[in-house]
Order: sequence, then C-alpha cells, then structure tokens
Amino acid sequence: MSEKINKVLLAYSGGLDTSAIIPWLIDTYHCEVICYCANVGQEEELDHLEDRAKASGATKLIIDDLVEPLCKDYIWPLVKSGAIYERKYYLGTSIARPIVAKRLVEVAQQEHADAIAHGCTGKGNDQVRLENGIHSLDPSLKVIAPWRIWDFTSREDLLNYLDQKGIGYPDSAKNPKLFSRDRNIWHISHEGGPIENIDAEPDESFWVLTVSPEQAPDKPEYVEIEFEAGEAVAVNGKKMTPAQIVHELNVIGGRNGIGRCDMVENRLVGMKSHGLYETPGGTILCTAHSELEFVTCDRETMHFKDTVSPKWAELVYNGQWFSPLVQSLNVFFDETNKWVTGSIKLKLYKGNIIIAGRKPKYNLYNENFASFGDVSLYDHKDATGFISCFSLPGKVIAMMKKQTGLE
Repeated sequence: MSEKINKVLLAYSGGLDTSAIIPWLIDTYHCEVICYCANVGQEEELDHLEDRAKASGATKLIIDDLVEPLCKDYIWPLVKSGAIYERKYYLGTSIARPIVAKRLVEVAQQEHADAIAHGCTGKGNDQVRLENGIHSLDPSLKVIAPWRIWDFTSREDLLNYLDQKGIGYPDSAKNPKLFSRDRNIWHISHEGGPIENIDAEPDESFWVLTVSPEQAPDKPEYVEIEFEAGEAVAVNGKKMTPAQIVHELNVIGGRNGIGRCDMVENRLVGMKSHGLYETPGGTILCTAHSELEFVTCDRETMHFKDTVSPKWAELVYNGQWFSPLVQSLNVFFDETNKWVTGSIKLKLYKGNIIIAGRKPKYNLYNENFASFGDVSLYDHKDATGFISCFSLPGKVIAMMKKQTGLE
C-alpha cells in the first residue's frame, strides 16, 4: 500500500469477518491492530471476545458498556419521534450505529490511531451509517473497509484464509442457515441464507426473542407504562432506568409473541432486502407512547409530526444522525413531548396489543365536549355556520363547472 498506516482501530464483533480482518490488516499494512467492541446489548455474543481478538493478532480489545446511553440518548428520542421506517421497521440496527461511530472516533483519538476499519459489506447499509458518522465527527480519520478492497468474495474464502493461518473462529461461522444476525437491546435482526426466499414462511427456529403467537399463553397479560415528558420511567408501577425498562418489556413482549416483523425493505444502497426483525419491548413502548400522544397533543401538532416522523426515520436509517436536520427535529420532538405525561395500560394477547386504559396528566380529551347530550360547551347549532364556511370552496367550484360545462 502506498500510504503508511501505523495503527488501526477495528470495530470488532468476534464474528467471521472481523476475525479475518485482523490478520489481513496486519498483512496488508504491517500495522498494529487494536479492537474495539461496543456493548449495546449483544448478550452472550460478547463472551470470550478478548481471547479471540488477541489470538487473531490484535494487541488489545477495548469494550465499552453503552447500553444505558444508547437507550437514554438514542432510543428515547426514537420513541418520542414516533418514527417507523417504511411502515414496519423500528430502526433496530440503525439506531445503535451513531453511538458506535461516536465511540469509535473517541477511542481512535485516544489511541492515536491513523484509521478505523470495519467489517461491513459493500452491499449493506451499515457501511454508510458508520462511515458517515465517522466523517461527520472527525474528517481527518481514514476509514478502511476490507470488503471493498480485498480479493475475498465469500465466507468460504475467509474460512480458508483463517485455516491457512491457523486462526480460530466461532463455530457459528460455518452455519449455513443464517448469514447475518445483528442484536442490541432494542432488537435482533435475521438476514441471509433461506430468509432470502421471500415466498417461504420463516422457520420457527429463526426467531430468538419471541415465541410464536400460537405458543403464547392463552391468558392475556396486562402491562402499564408510565411516561414523563415522553420518556418511559416505570413499568407496572416500578421505577426503572431506560435500559431496565427496555429489557423488562422485551421479556414481557417476547413471551406474548409481540414484535415480530417480516419485511422486504428498500436499502439505502439501492437494492431491496428481506429481513426478519424482533422488537418486542420496542413495539410495546412505541404503541403506549403513541396512545398517550393521542390524548395529550393537539391536532395540528400531531398532524405535522406525522409528516416529519417518516423523514426522521429515513434520515436515521440512512446514517444521518449527526446531520443538522436530525438534531433540529430532535429538539422539535422534545418540545412536542412536554405534555406526554401519564400512563397507558395495555393488554397483550397472542401477538396483539390492545389498549386497556389511559391516565394522562395533561388531558385534552374532554368528555363533556365529546358527549352528544350536553350542549353547554358545544351547541350542535354552531356546526351550521362552520359547515357553510368550510364547504364554500366546493360550492364555488361546482358553480363554475355548471356555468362553463367543465367536467
């Protein structure tokens, strides 16, 4: 290589790709490799990572526990926004990438690394999300994306390369059923292998966090979530941290078959992809938050928010968290959530979420206004003038058509 790189910080997962990237970086750049892993709720995937990284040639592994800040600073804004990508996707993978990119930059600066490397493929969204985040925070850092450089073209090539070097890899690397899983505290995604066939019902063995609705309990389970200014603060009367709330709702939702998503989506890079997503706690949380908004937000605010939430989802999906527009919209969502305080009770039953009660602190629903019998606050006769004014444009158009013969 023409440019001299002395030290590389690798975004490390311990999977097949990053296991092969460590020796490849050393062979290619003759550099030191430091591995970095962000704990965003991968659970058992973090076991034995340090030994594996060093065995592959890295000088050390740095692990950060980012679960609480991920929930507080990224997932809570997501809930406030009401954003869902393409009507189905709760941005499970997307929402964790900004905090990972941020910490990669910070650690690279602390370790005086010349470059950051990652194992994202050239077909996926994550390469854009990570690199856009890195460039937005420190344009001076180089980014190395081996899948866009090296000569390997398949998993078999990587397995052969590691075998030749005598470097071990996780047993799951040879699993032909699933090529890719991404897990954090908010969700888990499943892609590749037989899932690429969109005409086949997913095998029940693919799912991890949720039971099937058929296997869920025959008795409904009730859960009550309390919010303060749009942020969940308690579940069933128990105060918890953001991460504890998401974890608790994951367990509750998972055992009731809540939060499965089978989706063909439009990737940023231009192709469609098929994925299975599980977001049990997030589905419950977003449903409860949305329901509380219905009784605490005025009509114009709600309707305008419904126009900008999809844009926020698209921006975050595309890896633009650090853009001025996302940051500005976050301020808007904070403002609109000032009155979203109270609790929502939900009934969970075999994959369904049913509203079972609303207790808003700031209630815009007035039973007297809504009543058909009480005319002290709203007289039915008042509607006559309103309808006359509201329908005037239609009347004028109809008159014009009649006079001109226009159809």
